[in-house]
Amino acid sequence: MSDLILQSLFSGLLTGGSYALIALGLAVVFGTMKIINLAHGELVLLAAYIAYMTESGLKINPLLAIPLALVVVCIASVLVYFFVSKIKKDRELNSLLLTYGIGIVLTNAILLIWKSDIHSTSNAWFQEAFVLGSLYSMNSELLFFIVSLVLMLGGWWWLAKSWHGRAVRAVASNRDAAKLMGINPQWTELISFVLAGVLATFAGVALYSSGVIQPALGESLTVKAFIITVLAGAGSIPGVLVGAILLGVVESLTITLYSSALQELTGMLLFLLVLFVLPNGLFGASRRRG
Repeated sequence: MSDLILQSLFSGLLTGGSYALIALGLAVVFGTMKIINLAHGELVLLAAYIAYMTESGLKINPLLAIPLALVVVCIASVLVYFFVSKIKKDRELNSLLLTYGIGIVLTNAILLIWKSDIHSTSNAWFQEAFVLGSLYSMNSELLFFIVSLVLMLGGWWWLAKSWHGRAVRAVASNRDAAKLMGINPQWTELISFVLAGVLATFAGVALYSSGVIQPALGESLTVKAFIITVLAGAGSIPGVLVGAILLGVVESLTITLYSSALQELTGMLLFLLVLFVLPNGLFGASRRRG
């Protein structure tokens, strides 16, 4: 039984890394503009389908699809920002409606282009087992857990140390004061959306390489990303990682000890519990750095 629990914790840890990669782009936009991009999951899914198209059409490693996916997803992310930036009143509420509609459009576009079939990578290496003592995982799960850590560390450094990163934090803290310091809020917000597109690209390729994809998956990816963002607290990159791992471990233990049918329920219960006890998230504004 102890080995089973350890395996479940290990699987939850790796799953949490994937969740963090998916949620980070949403968290960056939310921290900058205080809006939830409900099309973020569809952007992740778009990158996953580009990886599928590249692998199935050219018979190459799906990782080689990253440059093409970066271009397509970042353009799509910029278009989302273009539409959101046109909202002048009640941006927080109206952006939810707008991005939800964009998500539906993207889902149907994916459905029209790639149909409703379920796809997964045919690359054998990604699906081979990695053995660490008595613990097991797929090579792809471990690889993208490491990629997630590297990207999150890079994102944290960028926000904390670079000029553009500090500009993003300044706009998130006080938009009017940032203007007085010579920062262009529109340009800064655009950078946030481009960064979210880059992160969505890596998350999508990771999703395709380590799991299965189908057109309806985008909405559930957005929900998980939103849950993790709330668990983390606005603007907290370390909080995104902790919240994602916490969600992954809770879901993994639920599957192991109870039933996979309760996986989504326990995630929502965790979300409601943290929201009730810690409204600012695990790493709320008082403890936030970047």
